[in-house]
Amino acid sequence: MKKIGFLSFGHWSSHPAYKTQTASDTLLQSIDLAVAAEEIGLDGAYFRVHHFAAQLASPFPLLAAVGAKTSKIEIGTAVIDMRYENPLYMVEDASAADLISEGRLQLGVSRGSPEQVIDGWRYFGYEPEEGETDADMGRRKALEFLDKLKGIGFAQPNPYPMFPNPPGLLRIEPYSEGLRERIWWGAASNATAVWAAENGMYLQSSTLKYDEGGKPFHVQQAEQIRLYKEAWKKAGHKREPRVSVSRSIFALVNDQDRYFFGQEAVRGDKIGMIEQDKRAIFGRSYAAEPDQLIKELAKDEAIQEADTILLTIPNTLGVDYNVHVLSAILEHVAPGLGWRP
Repeated sequence: MKKIGFLSFGHWSSHPAYKTQTASDTLLQSIDLAVAAEEIGLDGAYFRVHHFAAQLASPFPLLAAVGAKTSKIEIGTAVIDMRYENPLYMVEDASAADLISEGRLQLGVSRGSPEQVIDGWRYFGYEPEEGETDADMGRRKALEFLDKLKGIGFAQPNPYPMFPNPPGLLRIEPYSEGLRERIWWGAASNATAVWAAENGMYLQSSTLKYDEGGKPFHVQQAEQIRLYKEAWKKAGHKREPRVSVSRSIFALVNDQDRYFFGQEAVRGDKIGMIEQDKRAIFGRSYAAEPDQLIKELAKDEAIQEADTILLTIPNTLGVDYNVHVLSAILEHVAPGLGWRP
């Protein structure tokens, strides 16, 4: 059994074929899609975060709205770039969204990915400390975020407050119990996957990782997941680890599917460079008739290692078509792989 969610990058553009012409279209359709996904039995609604782009950026208003409109589905991100964040303010926002959803937030964070602008976090007012890289800064902020989510007081109270204070040091409010244990780390390398396990974060592994051995993408990703699980066990955490992998998977069940995604059937992994000097491997997309799709996905080692699959969706094609895409996976593919009874 696998949990199955969707992952939306939340694009919009004035392209005449797009159903998402504006930011408003994308935000409102994201809420509608999450509601529809819950109705068809999907387990998760996840959203990507990109700054300085015509894509979803500020996740917490959206997550809160989705939480208020749904009742069962997990809601989350994959991922928030911590280089842009104020960890304390983020604790307030994340806790509020989690309380609105009654504890369904699954928040994916990371040191960040290649950006639309050079060092965009500088425009948000953040600079690495002396001797830090921007990646170090992102990880430091993530650890501070985790620490403050514990709900332990740390701030000296004003002796003359507007309202009476409880005794002792003050914590950030609101506090959402259990949220600290539902934070995920988006890891592009084996080393950061191990670091996430050591710090008690779940693992999100996408369709991109650093090329660390020249093997096929799914094999490298499976190795990363196994290293993560070993590190989690070694760290002695009381709860079970969780791992999600992202995939572009399309069951071709009608002519429209074949028109949109038939060309993906012949594509494989790709090798490229990110951040100018890092060799990366990009995982293939899957698109085929359901029976063939089941055979191909059964060979994906990383999917076998994960408990959660995030299906990347073409959000620009609108809510109705994406419900069709997700329903086709649930109906025609998931049972054949043992993801659903």
